[in-house]
Amino acid sequence: MRSLRRHRVVVPVLLCVLAVLGARPMTADEEPADPAGGPETQTHGGGVATGLSAEVVRLYEEAAVATQQYEAGRAEADEQRAKARRAEELLDTQRRHIAALHEDLGRIARAQYRTSGGLPVAAQMMLADSPDGLMRGHHAFAQADLAVNNAISKNRRAEARLAADEAKAAAEWQVLEKRNTELAALKADIEEKLESAREELQGQADAAVAAGACRGAVRLDQPQTAFTSAWVAPVETYELSASYGSGGARWAHRHTGQDFAVPIGTPVRAVGAGRVVRVSCGGPFGIEIVLRHAGGYYTQYAHLASVAVDQGEQVVPGQWIGQSGTTGNSTGPHLHFETRVTPESGSAVDPVSWLAARGVSL
Repeated sequence: MRSLRRHRVVVPVLLCVLAVLGARPMTADEEPADPAGGPETQTHGGGVATGLSAEVVRLYEEAAVATQQYEAGRAEADEQRAKARRAEELLDTQRRHIAALHEDLGRIARAQYRTSGGLPVAAQMMLADSPDGLMRGHHAFAQADLAVNNAISKNRRAEARLAADEAKAAAEWQVLEKRNTELAALKADIEEKLESAREELQGQADAAVAAGACRGAVRLDQPQTAFTSAWVAPVETYELSASYGSGGARWAHRHTGQDFAVPIGTPVRAVGAGRVVRVSCGGPFGIEIVLRHAGGYYTQYAHLASVAVDQGEQVVPGQWIGQSGTTGNSTGPHLHFETRVTPESGSAVDPVSWLAARGVSL
């Protein structure tokens, strides 16, 4: 009976413990399990996730490669057309030269006919002022005739080569055009998929910000880099938009960072070696990361769509730490980048000058 009473006491206690655990709120570093087994597979502590974030990065890189190939193909086709134009211009020059030779030969023939061109050679020799004069006249005519004949032969060979070159160039140009059409279609298809994936990624980020519960780090396959400097720009390809200290209705005082206009999902890089001191979401900066660097400086990366690091991690220059987005107080896709003397907002310094002092020109 003593054993039965012990079980009667233990069972309610276990049920209470389970209830407390089930009701415990999540921290910012925790993420609810996806009972449906959604597309995003997330891991912590250095693992690699192959989900929506990784898909955006993959499509981002494929779109860049497709664009390079398409532009290279267009340049090659333009070069082929320019080569054909140069060959045609050369042949036109040769044709004008032959026409001039024909005109010269005509003048010589007309002059000889007016003087003695209609007489037999023996009669010309008898009536000539001197044998030398007669020989010079015949020599000049023969030279002119030979020059014209040579030019005509050269022109015919040039026209034959040009015809062959034009046919070859036309065939190569058609191949290039076909390949460029295929590349254009491939590029458009990748960009369409990328845009769809970006919208989905931003939707997940907006939902996380609205819930006030940041998702954990979504690990990205890091690129093969060989940086020779200790500092880099926070994104690889960009357009500078709002600058440090500029005014605007969206800021209480002055703009505290430098904005980089980039599409959603663009990989964001750590500008230098450091440690992650903050990963948060919500508020005017949306999803943000703050790094601490040597010398007591901090850098902030805001309005992100996803993060690829956890608080406390060490990062290296150029490491992908997240993806750009438009969360928080943002009017469009961009990266808001700050440099600070403390981890808190309000201690910012000019990030362009700060990076320039470290050898990074924006």
